[in-house]
Amino acid sequence: MKFGLIGHPIAHSLSPALFKAGYNGRYPYELIETADFEEAYQRFLDDYDGINVTAPFKEPAYAKADIISDECRLIGATNLLIKTQEGVTAYNSDYRGLLLWLQDLIQTKQPSEITVLIAGLGGAGKAAAVAAWKAGLKVTLMNRDISKSKYMADRLGTGVSVRPLTDFTECFNEADIIIYNLPVRLPEIDMLGTDNKGSRKHLLEANYKNPSFDRQTLDRLGNIEYHSGLTWLLLQALTGYELFTGEKPDLSQMTKQI
Repeated sequence: MKFGLIGHPIAHSLSPALFKAGYNGRYPYELIETADFEEAYQRFLDDYDGINVTAPFKEPAYAKADIISDECRLIGATNLLIKTQEGVTAYNSDYRGLLLWLQDLIQTKQPSEITVLIAGLGGAGKAAAVAAWKAGLKVTLMNRDISKSKYMADRLGTGVSVRPLTDFTECFNEADIIIYNLPVRLPEIDMLGTDNKGSRKHLLEANYKNPSFDRQTLDRLGNIEYHSGLTWLLLQALTGYELFTGEKPDLSQMTKQI
């Protein structure tokens, strides 16, 4: 079996190292480096059994699939395609990895009493919204374009509310879990401070390369358990690679790569 990653740019992706570590090099995994989606997709069809998909190809890849998983149908995007006898099947391991994380986080609590704030509804944010909704949490959606929040809320239905980004400080203070998917640092982050009291919050930030929550900010907030986007990267790899091969990868070896 042979696997790979499409997207652009992807030269510095951790995926090949994670995959090699997960299976001790038993399966090849390559970067299919091109800015042309049609070219990348054809190379998948010609030479690979499955591929991961990253920006900006998640929605075009979804449109190509013959079989759509339930999570992809709700998200409207895929980050993993697998060839099957019935055709190309689309999955979303961003969703699957985050759902695993949320379920572990709340296993001793009543889900319907937990509020999760999802700031930013790009590809990862939509996957987070569906995962939080599937976990049975109270979900608050927030995005620069509020129409995207309303569209996703309408798709999910009960238990999902929409707030404007101007309410970020208030919603942050009210939430038990915050999933921050915005590519830039909101000015409102500097307004967070000693008002953030009560039970310990969990903050997961998708962008691990240029995070908006630095050490100084986290020290000021105090009552926050911070989770780097690398956590999400590992969990989406764990769930996605098992879909590829039918075998659980070695998470301990994968963790050493980050």
